[in-house]
Amino acid sequence: EGAIVAGNLTDSLKHNYFLCTTERYDHFELRLQVKLVGENANAGIQLRTERIPDDTEVIGYQADMGQQYWGCLYDESRRKRILQQPDAELVKKTLKEGEWNDYRIRCEGKRIQLWLNGVQTVDYVEAGRHRPDRADRRADPQRASSGGELSEYPYQGACHRGG
Repeated sequence: EGAIVAGNLTDSLKHNYFLCTTERYDHFELRLQVKLVGENANAGIQLRTERIPDDTEVIGYQADMGQQYWGCLYDESRRKRILQQPDAELVKKTLKEGEWNDYRIRCEGKRIQLWLNGVQTVDYVEAGRHRPDRADRRADPQRASSGGELSEYPYQGACHRGG
């Protein structure tokens, strides 16, 4: 299908894996299609993220996917919690389970916005000391599983605008 596929349905992952860009972006919009395959699959798209030295993890924001987390904004390896979550009924109406879903991410300064299949799920402005406009300004467009589950995470059609 011309997709980047993270994970597989035969071997569980022992830890998270990340495919990252080496470019940095101040403001950007990222559009891509994502699909989750497998039971209890969970993945995401890292943004304004940096690698943790001598570790397999990264620290930063994640546009989440899978289970009840579709369309959420998660703070990976820092606060380790959901920062903003859409209404479950909205996601249920919007999500195409087991099919390709359009994910759109826009970052401008301290503001992070997410859309799932054209429906906005997050409009978050960082008010705390974790300021995304001062973070490592990367759009890391692919992330593999959260480890442990037999699942695949195809990503395709990634494009971005920004500088």
